[in-house]
Amino acid sequence: MKPVVQVKELETTFFLKSGPFRAVNRISYEINKGETLGIVGESGCGKSVTSFSLMRLIERPGKVTHGQFFLNDQEILSLNESQMEGVRGGKMAMIFQEPMTALNPVLTIGYQMDEQIQKHLKYSKKDSRDRAIEMLQLVGIPSAKDRYHAYPHQLSGGMRQRAMIAMALSCNPQFLIADEPTTALDVTIQAQILELFQSLQEKMNMTVQFITHDLGVISEISDKIMVMYGGHTCETGATQDILNSPLHPYTGALIASRPKLGHRVSRLKTIEGSVPAPHELPKGCPFSNRCSRVKTECWTNKPVLTPIVNQPGRAVACFNPL
Repeated sequence: MKPVVQVKELETTFFLKSGPFRAVNRISYEINKGETLGIVGESGCGKSVTSFSLMRLIERPGKVTHGQFFLNDQEILSLNESQMEGVRGGKMAMIFQEPMTALNPVLTIGYQMDEQIQKHLKYSKKDSRDRAIEMLQLVGIPSAKDRYHAYPHQLSGGMRQRAMIAMALSCNPQFLIADEPTTALDVTIQAQILELFQSLQEKMNMTVQFITHDLGVISEISDKIMVMYGGHTCETGATQDILNSPLHPYTGALIASRPKLGHRVSRLKTIEGSVPAPHELPKGCPFSNRCSRVKTECWTNKPVLTPIVNQPGRAVACFNPL
């Protein structure tokens, strides 16, 4: 079966006065129909830049400088902006981290949904209204007919995120990107949104790219994981394979830093240092200056993402794996 999503050698560069630097460094991956790929890593690792690159939302001084992105049989990165407007919000959609910055504050929720539905599905005004209310009901918004006429500021944070999900799904996208959709919510609402998301994913058999820094969320929602660090891919594989037996030292350190129920410890394990800026990455392995298993060659050579024998879909970029 051909993957719905194929990303090949994606590279995104920012051209600053201090010089160009790569925020995403030639990464490749695939997502099959109905699968959820979780992309995980610390802030600044390139997760969101990857997603914005696929959506063609990178603004100057950033630019996608290399690679291809196939959505089914259509190559997306070569489309002009007019063609892209016919894809964005229709064939592919995105749920943003903070709805208040993604929704237009001076337009009602219903108006914004109608605009998108009429554009991509060619519905009449009445049919688009019915579709919008149907989607608001589907995501669990009470009194959906009333909320249809509400402005974003009149909804709670959880309701705004539900409205964003309804809007993203309203045109039956082939591919959905969720960029840390629960980060700005409190824990209780976060759990409700994740439960809703899982239910909709199964019901609609969606192909999803889910961005988060939270391994707990990833373990619940994704079929497979891609771990990123410094714009590079460290490790890929089935979710439980990676969480149960990580191969890259960075993945292992992320998992070890999670608190565990029933374990009494005085101090959580930490990863020393912080993710360096892209123009300050070490010459060799991007994780070498923070790695507890670093070897001489790690300082000078970049490890290549290498498939693991007898483990389909599993790959790691490390000279001295766990």
